[in-house]
Amino acid sequence: MGEQLISSVVTVATAIVGLAIIATLVSKNADTSNVISSGGKAFSGALSAAEAPVTGSSGYAGSGSVGFM
Repeated sequence: MGEQLISSVVTVATAIVGLAIIATLVSKNADTSNVISSGGKAFSGALSAAEAPVTGSSGYAGSGSVGFM
């Protein structure tokens, strides 16, 4: 019973996040190219930080800033 409840909650949460992403990307007011670029920079930064202990780098991925509101 507990696993099924958790699975259901995760499914609903995933659907809500997916709908929010789609709504953001197709909105008339959305700057889709900047949204995608920002997401890529955030992913790159997270990947660089995860690799930092192995590569010996600082964990900072690149130029510009990635802001989260």
